[in-house]
Amino acid sequence: MFRAYLFIVLILFAGTASSSAQDTIPTPSSSKDSLKTNSTIASSVSKVVDSAGKKLLEDTASHKWSPARKAAILSAILPGAGQAYNRKYWKMPIVYAALAIPVYTFTDNLKWFQRTRYAYNILARKDSANFKNVYPQLQPFVEAGDLSGLQKYRGEFRKNVDYSVLAFLILWGLNVVDAAVDGHLKNFNVTDDLSLQFKPGFSQMANTAGISLVLNIGKNASPHTNSAH
Repeated sequence: MFRAYLFIVLILFAGTASSSAQDTIPTPSSSKDSLKTNSTIASSVSKVVDSAGKKLLEDTASHKWSPARKAAILSAILPGAGQAYNRKYWKMPIVYAALAIPVYTFTDNLKWFQRTRYAYNILARKDSANFKNVYPQLQPFVEAGDLSGLQKYRGEFRKNVDYSVLAFLILWGLNVVDAAVDGHLKNFNVTDDLSLQFKPGFSQMANTAGISLVLNIGKNASPHTNSAH
């Protein structure tokens, strides 16, 4: 940000120097000196401006968003968008299905919480005129005067509502993490230089026959062998 301000100041300084040079009327005796001075100032300012401009462009280019950051931001805004950016389209239904579960449990538990709260309030006020408005499955509690039972169920449904919100946020976060990890691995190149093989035969390391686990890293690297007998 400081370099950007410096770049703007230098451009304004160059414009000011140019306008002042145009407004000054040189005398015949000092015209050559003025031209040389103005030329030197303009050249110096031009070099500084070019240098600041190149530095600013280099800094801007170096701060380009990585694929992992782009994927994470997209998934944070819209679940599954980061997976689509990484071309992992098969993960999108999994993301939406995972998020749909806490949404469903939240909706269902919120309905039951409101029903039990209404039944509890009706019973607590002993409003017998509205007993018929209580949800059918909760009417036995009202008829039996089981206030503690309604209170218990109301607390359970309220707790499940909170858990559903927490689960939704966690799954949303995992969706962002998954997109970021895939973004990091997007340009990861797996070549034939890395191999893992099981080879039967004589092992020079163990000095006996058996089954060897051979790990090759790089075409010119020596194999790392572990033997099992």
